[in-house]
Amino acid sequence: MSEPTFATLVSRWYEENARDLPWRKPGASPWAILVSEVMLQQTPVVRVLPAYEAWLARWPVPAALAADTPAEAIRMWGRLGYPRRALRLRECATAIVERHGGEVPDRLDHLLALPGVGTYTARAVAAFAYGQRHPVVDTNVRRVVCRAVAGEPDAGPATRPADLLATEALLPAEPAAAALASAAFMELGAVVCTARSPRCDQCPVESTCAWRASGQTAPAGPTRRPQRYAGTDRQVRGLLLGVLRESTGPVPRPRLDQVWTDGAQRTRALAGLVQDGLVEPVGDDSYRLVGDGPALPLPDLTR
Repeated sequence: MSEPTFATLVSRWYEENARDLPWRKPGASPWAILVSEVMLQQTPVVRVLPAYEAWLARWPVPAALAADTPAEAIRMWGRLGYPRRALRLRECATAIVERHGGEVPDRLDHLLALPGVGTYTARAVAAFAYGQRHPVVDTNVRRVVCRAVAGEPDAGPATRPADLLATEALLPAEPAAAALASAAFMELGAVVCTARSPRCDQCPVESTCAWRASGQTAPAGPTRRPQRYAGTDRQVRGLLLGVLRESTGPVPRPRLDQVWTDGAQRTRALAGLVQDGLVEPVGDDSYRLVGDGPALPLPDLTR
């Protein structure tokens, strides 16, 4: 009898040890899985869970979100960070309604054509929502494959075509088994084969791991320097958005000025929010979340 494959071992481990997350439940819709994948980008699971549940309670299908305003999407996004994701998700919902009758498409090329859906998200939805065979490669998966196969302590800072090929080579031929393996690889990297403190004694492929056999240790420092938040424009943007989210109408500029003492930085952050399409000016000196109220009059281009 042949030895179990890498994918088989990790999949068995996953079926016994996977975290109980709502987007993994058998009844999770393709829309719910798409929402989870967008929310989980650069955001920990513990922060995503309440936002995910509230989002789907309000907008259980793409058509419900497409019918609501961009401002409400930004409000519901709350403090997850990178709020442009809320706008992209609403644009995505609108495209799903217009192009696919309100159903999340199952073809990879159609998923890739949706606004704000990149290579990772499209493959993740195709695999996890529709049980298709695609290499789903995030930071965790790259680390697992790099260590177990290549024998290196860590992967590079960005996904390369070689990472997709290396991961695909590990997937079973049968689509449903491949989709399960993709989820298993990701979970293994998230909870066992972690960047700094891997729990190798709990790993289902410890005995065949090339990195473990090499005797190398995990890098002492981060592969990428964490982004500073305190005092940055990102913090100021978050404070400004916080005021605007809590308001039911336009907010005068003097009220926004109270959130940060550095006037130049505050002005720069506010201008960035306007440029990113998250905030719009109202009248001479007030601001609101984009689309939060009656449409603004079009400028008279004849004058």
